[in-house]
Amino acid sequence: MKRKNAISAALAVAMLTAAILPGCSSGGDSGVTEIEILQYKPEAAAYFDQVEEEFNASHDDIHLTISSPNDASTIMRTRFVREDYPDIIGIGGDINYSYYVDADILADISDYQGLSDIKQSYLDILEALEITPEDGIYGVPYVANAAGILYNKDMFEEYGWEIPETWGELIQLCEDIQAEGILPFYFGFRDTWTCLAPWNSLAVGLAPSDTCQQVNAGETTFTEEYRETAEKCLELVSYGPDDPFAYGYNDACTAFANGESAMYPIGSYAVPQILSVNPEMNIDSFVTPGNDDASKNTLNSGVDLMFAVTAACEHKDAAYEVLDFLLEDENIQAYIDDQNAVPCKEGDFELAPMLDGMKPFIEAGNMTDYQDHYYPSEMAVDAQIQTFLINGDVDAFLAKFDKDWTRYNRDIIRAVQEYNEEHGTAE
Repeated sequence: MKRKNAISAALAVAMLTAAILPGCSSGGDSGVTEIEILQYKPEAAAYFDQVEEEFNASHDDIHLTISSPNDASTIMRTRFVREDYPDIIGIGGDINYSYYVDADILADISDYQGLSDIKQSYLDILEALEITPEDGIYGVPYVANAAGILYNKDMFEEYGWEIPETWGELIQLCEDIQAEGILPFYFGFRDTWTCLAPWNSLAVGLAPSDTCQQVNAGETTFTEEYRETAEKCLELVSYGPDDPFAYGYNDACTAFANGESAMYPIGSYAVPQILSVNPEMNIDSFVTPGNDDASKNTLNSGVDLMFAVTAACEHKDAAYEVLDFLLEDENIQAYIDDQNAVPCKEGDFELAPMLDGMKPFIEAGNMTDYQDHYYPSEMAVDAQIQTFLINGDVDAFLAKFDKDWTRYNRDIIRAVQEYNEEHGTAE
């Protein structure tokens, strides 16, 4: 039995604040098992509609329903508090997953055979998200995304610019690009969430991957671990527009698509938006080189979509059969093609060409999760980074980060430190 702690109570309170919405009940007719998936990516609704149709056409004993609502996370929390659980949920590998594991909402699926085909690096990422170590496995990583620096491949070839592998080479590249009268970077920092893209892709190489866990355990501070990330993020901004906060995400995608900058520090998820403006654009990407030691470079990649069976699911074998279908190579490839994603399953999949520069890291399993997957939404770290990038005060930013972390994570900090004391791992 997993130990309950204050986080479960906090999650319950958060759920109770949501509006009560009508939910679906799982039931079947004449021996047909009903399985419901509630997944959080409405942009992939067409893909899931096709999956649902094909699964039901090929199965007589199981009927699958997949819902892809616009506000799936709120609907999930509402249904959880009403104890109206879907059989399977599709969510991202972030702090919400951490809360759901801690609250005993998800089933241990260690016995699911399909896990043997999942890349260990992504299983490790999910395990690291647990607030305190748990026995078992609670999610099947499906697809990931990747963040770094997108670049205009034709422009790079025209000017003979080389892909940088160190921080010094990146800064020199920016100087060379400026010397040609071209803007090195475009940013969309008017939309605060875009501030997290360069932040995360620098932090994975400059701060320990378990920084948040170490802070929770009282072993370090963000002031100590995030200073270099903050300083280098601020330096990158100096190679962007005069006012990078005047432009939003769509503006930045459009400007990059129109050749107004050579590079754009953002995730692979931005490519469809860019290509909608300029379908002929030749885009590639590279890992953000935050260090002066290229061997320390790592791909910023996290679980963008995972499937978890809820503890309330009464038909686990049928749920596993649905997971088997989702994990068939042709279905994963269809998702990759539709959403520009990175597969979490081992196999010979064809990735989008704009991920060519990241393939060596993907193939080697050299990837590190987004730091912001550990940040509570209430802390609004994206807005804090935006404010810092505007005023440039590194010390004030880091001090506030540490102060707010204690404020918004006191229950998690208490749970971690109690766990460490109980298991003899506290300092």
